[in-house]
Amino acid sequence: MSLSLEQISSQLDSESSRDRMIALASLRNVSAEDAVPLIKKVLNDESLQIRSMAVFALGIKPTEECYPILVKLLENEKDYGIRADAAGALGYLEDVRALEPLVRAFYEDTDWLVRFSAAVALGNLKDPRARDVLVKALDSEEVVLQQAAIAALGEIKAVDAVAQILRFAQSKDWLVRQRLAEALGQLPSEKSVAALKYLEKDSNSNVSQSATFSLQKLAEQA
Repeated sequence: MSLSLEQISSQLDSESSRDRMIALASLRNVSAEDAVPLIKKVLNDESLQIRSMAVFALGIKPTEECYPILVKLLENEKDYGIRADAAGALGYLEDVRALEPLVRAFYEDTDWLVRFSAAVALGNLKDPRARDVLVKALDSEEVVLQQAAIAALGEIKAVDAVAQILRFAQSKDWLVRQRLAEALGQLPSEKSVAALKYLEKDSNSNVSQSATFSLQKLAEQA
C-alpha cells in the first residue's frame, strides 16, 4: 500500500530508523517537487545510511534546490562517504554547472572514494571539458580511479584520448581491460578497432565479450 505525503512526512519524523528508511524509499514514486522538501528532513539524520539514501534521492529527484545542496555537501561534509554520495548525485543531475565542483573534488579531496565518485560523475555529465582531468586520473595509483577515468572518457566521447587509454590493454586488472573495451565502443577510430580486435582474444570472457559488443557498436555507427 502506498503512503500519502502526510504519512511519509510523519514517518520521516519517527524515532525508528527503519520507519524513516521505509518512508524515504516510498518517495521513489513521488514527484520531485513534492519529494525534495521531505528528503531535506533527513539530510542531517543520525543514521549515515539514511543520509546516504537521502543524498542519492536528491540526484534522481532534480529540482532547482538540489544542485546547491549537493555542492555544499560535496565541499563541506565531514564524512567522506556522504561527500562521495554527493559527487555521484551531482552526476545524476546531469547539470553542467557541476563540472567545476567535481573537478575541485577530484583534485583536492583526500579520500580516494570521493575522487572515484567525482570521476564517474564527470563521465555522467558528458561534458567534454572534463577530458584533461580524466586523462590525469589515468595516472592514479588507485586502480579503481583508472577504471572510472577510462569509462568516463568513453562517456564524454573523448576520441582524442584513445592513445592515452590504449596502454591499459595489457593491464593486469581484468576490470580495467573490460572498462577499456567498453569505452572504445564509444570512441570510433582505427586504433579503437585494432585494440578491440586484440581484446576480443583476452583470456577473461568478460573482457572478450565486451570487446565483441563494442566492435558491433562501432560497425553499426560506421
